[in-house]
Amino acid sequence: MATTHSTRMLIIGSGPAGLSAAIYGARAGMRPIVVQGLQPGGQLTITTDVENYPGFRDVIQGPWLMQEMQAQAEHVGTRMMWDTITEVSMDGSPFRAIGDSGDVYEGDVLVIATGAQAKWLGVPGEQDYSGKGVSACATCDGFFYRGKKVVVIGGGNTAVEEALYLTNHSPDVTLIHRRDSLRAEKILQDRLFAHPNVKVLWNKAVESFTGEGGGLLRAVNLVDTVTGEKSAVETDGAFVAIGHAPATELFKDKLQLDESGYIVVQPGTPKTAIPGVFACGDVMDHTYRQAVTAAGTGCMAALDAERFLAELDFERAQVAEVG
Repeated sequence: MATTHSTRMLIIGSGPAGLSAAIYGARAGMRPIVVQGLQPGGQLTITTDVENYPGFRDVIQGPWLMQEMQAQAEHVGTRMMWDTITEVSMDGSPFRAIGDSGDVYEGDVLVIATGAQAKWLGVPGEQDYSGKGVSACATCDGFFYRGKKVVVIGGGNTAVEEALYLTNHSPDVTLIHRRDSLRAEKILQDRLFAHPNVKVLWNKAVESFTGEGGGLLRAVNLVDTVTGEKSAVETDGAFVAIGHAPATELFKDKLQLDESGYIVVQPGTPKTAIPGVFACGDVMDHTYRQAVTAAGTGCMAALDAERFLAELDFERAQVAEVG
């Protein structure tokens, strides 16, 4: 039988943004509910070594970090729900969400932290060598390839930016693009072509990734999109940089989205166009996409939600007095 769960703060998503919002919200007495979604813990649960999250001198594991965040959120009063939201209503506070279970979740404020997923090529070996040489985040994993040979796959701003970033660690960066020209902004292209440590392979599509029998990545296998000729590039690391897809399907026609599908917020805040609805983490951030920045915006969402609720309570009290 379906159950209705009510809370002052309803959070959809359980990555660093959602759990940080929950920690701050719980400490403010809002007894938040976090609906965890299809990937509890977010993208860090499929990330092995994490070396850039502040506070840890040694490499930590992504799943462990998310377990600790969840435990902290629960310790201060957050309720975790194993459910996936399939429908939302944003007609006004309280906001209403329906889960795949049939349960209903109501919150005086709504925090959206559904994240974004890296787009993958979908070719053989890609998932087999994920975390073993194949990555979708140079900022996250580039440090592990100091002095090694790496390739970047893509032709837009993200690919060029990642290739340039990797030159901080690698003396040998190859950009692989399936066309004969890049889609990136001209200023980025100029920087890329001028860099002595970068070369570009044109008209090459990735057919597969191969390595040491399930061990580490060793080569990217290519096919020429014009001639059909096959070739291989030996490499220690391959970075797939063909974009990200924000998890905003639920919010189409309900919230303003940008051309890439990210939720639009007021500059410098997690506030959406609907009072009482906040967006944090990768679902609204197509620039940085780091666990620490997601956690920061989760904190911001909780603080703004607390202020919103204080004003809402004041207004309701005034209405009650008049009545």
